[in-house]
Amino acid sequence: MFLTISTTGTPERPATDLGFLLHKHPDRAQTFSTSHGTAHVLYPEASTERCTAALLLEIDPVALVRRSKKNGRGGAPDAALAQYVNDRPYAASSLLAVALSTVFKSALRGVCTALPERAASPLPLRIEIPAVPARGGAELVRALFGPLGWASVRAEPVPLDEGFPQWGDSRYVQLVLEGELRLADALRQLYVLLPVLDDAKHYWVAPDEVDKLLRAGEGWLAEHPEQKLITSRYLARRWGLTRQAMERLELVRLAEADDIQVEAIDNAVEETPDGPESGEGAEGGEVAEGTEDARPKEVSLAFQRREAILTALRDAGASSVLDLGCGQGQLVRELLKDARFRRVVGVDVSVRALTIASRRLKLDRMSERQAERVTLTQGALTYTDKRLKGYDAAVLSEVIEHLDLPRLPALEYAVFGSARPGTVVVTTPNVEYNVRWETLPAGHVRHGDHRFEWTRAEFRGWAEEVGRRHGYEVTYRPVGPDDPEVGSPTQMAVFTVTDPRTTQKERTTQKEEKAA
Repeated sequence: MFLTISTTGTPERPATDLGFLLHKHPDRAQTFSTSHGTAHVLYPEASTERCTAALLLEIDPVALVRRSKKNGRGGAPDAALAQYVNDRPYAASSLLAVALSTVFKSALRGVCTALPERAASPLPLRIEIPAVPARGGAELVRALFGPLGWASVRAEPVPLDEGFPQWGDSRYVQLVLEGELRLADALRQLYVLLPVLDDAKHYWVAPDEVDKLLRAGEGWLAEHPEQKLITSRYLARRWGLTRQAMERLELVRLAEADDIQVEAIDNAVEETPDGPESGEGAEGGEVAEGTEDARPKEVSLAFQRREAILTALRDAGASSVLDLGCGQGQLVRELLKDARFRRVVGVDVSVRALTIASRRLKLDRMSERQAERVTLTQGALTYTDKRLKGYDAAVLSEVIEHLDLPRLPALEYAVFGSARPGTVVVTTPNVEYNVRWETLPAGHVRHGDHRFEWTRAEFRGWAEEVGRRHGYEVTYRPVGPDDPEVGSPTQMAVFTVTDPRTTQKERTTQKEEKAA
């Protein structure tokens, strides 16, 4: 199997710079050992105007099968008809992708100390691969490479036998890519998409393959329209790894959309032991694991807050609840204890938070009936999400103060305008009460990640405006000791929809009445 990479140049920027970028001299033919064969790099042409580098990979199919059996992996992929007669020596696959990463390791990373500006700039490239297995046909090839900046993507089906055209085409295509791209980007695309097209890997897919995929997909995979298919096939359809990769890609997409680092998004929680809280802060639990039903000796503010939220939800008659910004899942756990809440969904942007919540809720050990009641899902509350529509109630507990004020309108529309549950419960710190915290220095917010903390008047002004714009009436309840001078430590608003647009709960009731 082989591929060629060609570029053109001028006297000022000669095409032979390709040799520097690939770290392979055009005047030499070089040989490299790979895990499953021998790779040769040579230059069929190398001039100022045009330069072509060729990678030729020799595969021993007999050794490939024997090595697979020795390692306990069984036969090589696509070897069902004949273990020693297959397409591996001839068709581009994961074997060629591994050879690319081995032979052109520095080029894949975009590293070139001799010509750093050339490595960072697009080049006129032409990449040809004569035989690419494509499960999905030429249409899939174009769907995968088309969105990646190539001016031309040609995928010509290879006939089964030119002497018998009535037999039709094989599953192989001749691939030609042309366009101006960075060499590193082009190589990383091939590294990922060749095994995706083949829909098979010649080696065991371990958890570290997720990291490989994200490194190679940096800058293009997070926004690719076929992201799900690419991720699933690259990870050999291993559901757990695919979900992990998709969650991390969603974080990358959100970070790129907001022009911030991924770490700034996935920092929602630091895992804390389940123990009594001191004062205000993280939403930690009150009791040690295994004794969730025991009431704490000292009732913490977090406990009182959850009790107030549960009371508001029961008063609203909600049976399906969204916990938006669920963190480590303390409220989700309390909701599941009450059978009247038949459907509970915890949403958080942080993968780390959801992992902790899943472990603390013991989702893997729940009964089937209980597990059907709860879902944990990743999502950003500043983006509309059709998965959040149709619920009786939503909770934003200690969430809004973690957003920069300019982003708050996006959350308002996503929750009150798009998802539009019948009831929305919002809690947030009352900054006026901060003077009662002896350990909190004057002028400081209660948590280092709080972007703001409102007075009671500021919170009511915001809530009234949100209700007016989106058709909700608002009532207010204190949470914690209600100080006559500064109010309660937590302020809570309960939004109830009044807009004539029918809510999901009303539609369900109408259907039940009609059926009766």
